Parts: sequence; C-alpha cells; structure tokens
Amino acid sequence: MAQVSVRHHIDILIGENLVQTIGVRRRNGVGRPSLVYGLTAGAAALFPQRNAQLASSVLSELKAIMPAEAVSGILARVADHMLRGAPAGDPDQPMEERLSEVVRYLTDKGFGATWEAENGRYVIHTSNCPYRGVAEQHPELCEMDHALIRRLVPGAVRLQLNSAVGPGRCSYAVPVGHRAVVDAEAQAQVS
Repeated sequence: MAQVSVRHHIDILIGENLVQTIGVRRRNGVGRPSLVYGLTAGAAALFPQRNAQLASSVLSELKAIMPAEAVSGILARVADHMLRGAPAGDPDQPMEERLSEVVRYLTDKGFGATWEAENGRYVIHTSNCPYRGVAEQHPELCEMDHALIRRLVPGAVRLQLNSAVGPGRCSYAVPVGHRAVVDAEAQAQVS
C-alpha cells in the first residue's frame, strides 16, 4: 500500500478517535522519524472484554479458600475504596439535596440511579448493575452495593433485588424525616 494511502486511513482513524499517536521511532540512518500509533480507549472498548469472567473466577477462588466473613470483609473494603471521590454530606443538608448528589455519584459509577419520594419514604433506584453477569453467580456483590449505599445515605434499606424488578435493578428506601448524614460515631455503627 502506498504511504499516502496509509496516512489517509490513519488520519480517518484519528478523526474518529480510534487511533492516537503514542510515540516517535527514530531511525538509525538517514530519514524522518516514524510515528508510532496505538488504539484509543474508545477503540479498545470495541474489542471483546473478559472482565466479568475474570472477576467471577477471582471471586470463586476467594470463596474457595477463605471463610465467607473474610470475603465479605474484602468486599466491604472495596465499597470503601469506591467511596473515594463520593460527595461528602453535611448534617444540615436537606435529604432531597443529598439524594440528588448520591444519584449523580452512582450514575457516574455506572449504576443509572434515580430517586423518588413514595409512600412516606425516599426510594433510590439503580437501573443498571455494573456487575451484571457476575452478581448472579456471586450475590455478595449485591451486599457490597448495599454497604456502599448505606455509607452514602445512612439508614438506607434495600427493598428489592434485581430479580424482583428486572435484571440489573435494585431499590433502597430511606424514611422521610431521616437525617441525610449522621455523625461519624453513628455512621460507624451503621457500617
């Protein structure tokens, strides 16, 4: 293929954000250096991913060699790691404001969250399970999500698991009048 044709196709791929320049290769002899190209993250996502299979296999191995309490402890620490960057709550913050922050945070993490007031309580709905395909075999992941949501909104109680309302959807309730954030000592008791 002619160099002009190759450059033309590379320019098209760059324009579609599928390829990017990742370096320069210098020649030992005379001539221009060559550009080195690689796939962008968007292009890499077009190829098959095996993350769910890897996660499921790792969880299966952990469960085979560790007691259930130890595995739960690991997943609780994973939930704590997920809280990095979560919106900090204010004890005087209205619950509706806190729920809106939490829903934005959860949606950014892939949960597709919403909230509504219904029957004297607030209900947080997550409409996309980021662990779909793994959580069916490892329900401990659902407990990890519940721990995450309880840390974001202390007192949140899981109402429904995904199997009750469709794949990938869970709901959590908080009574109207519940404080959006509790003090650190009370929050430690919830965890």
